[in-house]
Amino acid sequence: MSDNPQRRWPAHWPVQPISRTRWARQRPTVGQADPAVIQAAADRAQARPSGNWFPFAAADAIRSDRPFGTRVAGRELVAWRDGTGRLVVGPGACPHLGAPLAQGRVVCGEVVCRWHGLAVPPGGGRGWRPLPAHDDGVLAWVRLDAEGGEPPTPRPVLPARPELPGALSAVARLEGVCEPCDVVANRLDPWHGAWFHPYSFTRLTVVRAPEPDAVDGDDRFLVDVTFRVGGRFGVPVRAEFTAPEPRTVVMRIVSGEGEGSVVETHATPLGPGADGRPRTAVLEATVATSPRTGFAVARSLAPLVRPVMRRVAARLWRDDLAYAERRYALRTGSV
Repeated sequence: MSDNPQRRWPAHWPVQPISRTRWARQRPTVGQADPAVIQAAADRAQARPSGNWFPFAAADAIRSDRPFGTRVAGRELVAWRDGTGRLVVGPGACPHLGAPLAQGRVVCGEVVCRWHGLAVPPGGGRGWRPLPAHDDGVLAWVRLDAEGGEPPTPRPVLPARPELPGALSAVARLEGVCEPCDVVANRLDPWHGAWFHPYSFTRLTVVRAPEPDAVDGDDRFLVDVTFRVGGRFGVPVRAEFTAPEPRTVVMRIVSGEGEGSVVETHATPLGPGADGRPRTAVLEATVATSPRTGFAVARSLAPLVRPVMRRVAARLWRDDLAYAERRYALRTGSV
């Protein structure tokens, strides 16, 4: 194949040949990636309400046969599913002597502590009370009003997604030494995509970026980009980036293959690590859709496809967490 796309390649095919471009010969984006634009977009995101909701795990990671332990905003939590499959989240310490309930067992819908056998009922009692929780079918959420500090809402702020029965979803989770605002700022810098992730993106052009003084309703980035699916092939799409709440950035494909598919990047504060520095979990939820026959086949093979989707997202976020961690270190003078 020559360096130019094949003349006879069908234009309506989702996968297109792409010319070989050396990394250093790409058009620089430094003049477009205005720090003031990125920071203003991140600041506007921070000002939006969250209702005190924090996603903490993939929904399918919470099971009815064993408890799930985590930390959110410095609080130790335990989660499981009761006898009806309902998500239950609450304090992770046993009310008796403080044992980690995540190390217990789920028996008849209750968590039984390993230290002395105290059974914690999902509805509360015996000195233990559940917290507001929400399962959106992709992510598990908990509401922490004291930590959030906002007026609470009955449900998280969720972006529009493809209908789950016809979609394919996967969640990747990584942790970094930074704060949620650093993750959000990274995601609101689409200009770095082809430079920092050349293995995944090429032909990236930011078609539209909000002005530093943009108002809600006119606050989105519009990007033309080709997702690489092999060394010489890619899938061109147009995508938009928006931040519906302080700790979430959503990339939505607005035209091209997979139109309507979303990639949600959620940044959840975990609290300080042993070194006193903040830890943040990135939960990247991909909800993909397509009318093509091949997509239906992929959905039927979901148990095999989801690990691949998670690996692809994790590779990107290993790089982007280094970006976010660097931003945190520079911002706090800890370099």
